[in-house]
Amino acid sequence: MILTENRKANFDYQILEAFEAGLILTGPEVKSARAGQIDLKGAYVIVNARGEAYLEKSYIAPYKPARTSQKNYDPNRARKLLLTKKEINYLLGKQNEKTVSIIPLSVHLAHNLIKIKIAVARGKKKFDKRESIKKREFERQKRQTM
Repeated sequence: MILTENRKANFDYQILEAFEAGLILTGPEVKSARAGQIDLKGAYVIVNARGEAYLEKSYIAPYKPARTSQKNYDPNRARKLLLTKKEINYLLGKQNEKTVSIIPLSVHLAHNLIKIKIAVARGKKKFDKRESIKKREFERQKRQTM
């Protein structure tokens, strides 16, 4: 079950490869995430030199019933991702390339665990975006005529 997705990712980026990772959250964050209170707009993934991957600039709203226990809660804090060592080394190599970014695509439930789908992506130019719009319009017209 998809909790949220980054809809602009497919429009702004060309997806090269995708991975599924676990997401370390606190208890109230899990409840808020299950309620769909996550925003991935502008979020990205960073892999540091120690071999740890973090999700940056994502927003998870504070869980309303737990407000009293969450006094110093930062909804935009960096959240650690759970990946294998092989995947982290691959992402570390890709992160150092110039035109490549690591972005989140969606957050979903898998066997009652919150997982995030991340992708190695290359940014599209303006003419590539126009081409995507043309293809989408053509497909829509083709479906309507059928």
